[in-house]
Amino acid sequence: MDRMEKRNGDYALLRDSEDIQLGKFDKPLPCFGCGIGWFSLLLGFVCPLTWYYATILYFGNYYHKDPRERAGLAASAISALIFSIAALITIAVLLLKYSFS
Repeated sequence: MDRMEKRNGDYALLRDSEDIQLGKFDKPLPCFGCGIGWFSLLLGFVCPLTWYYATILYFGNYYHKDPRERAGLAASAISALIFSIAALITIAVLLLKYSFS
């Protein structure tokens, strides 16, 4: 049962050690506890399209639902950018190589 303590005419609620109320961010993250962003980052090395999915979530402000997701989604967005630049450079080199052959 909650107890009240009187201080300077105001009452303050004392928390009972047995009455644990879980906060909004105390529940585990989805995707095996590491969050969608970090899971997408790891899975992106097998299937890079998951980086683009996480990028869409990042720019769609998905992390406002749970701020713990922000770092993983940002890492996936950066990975998608690096992969896109590397793919464009590879395609450009291959096109130039075969156009002069």
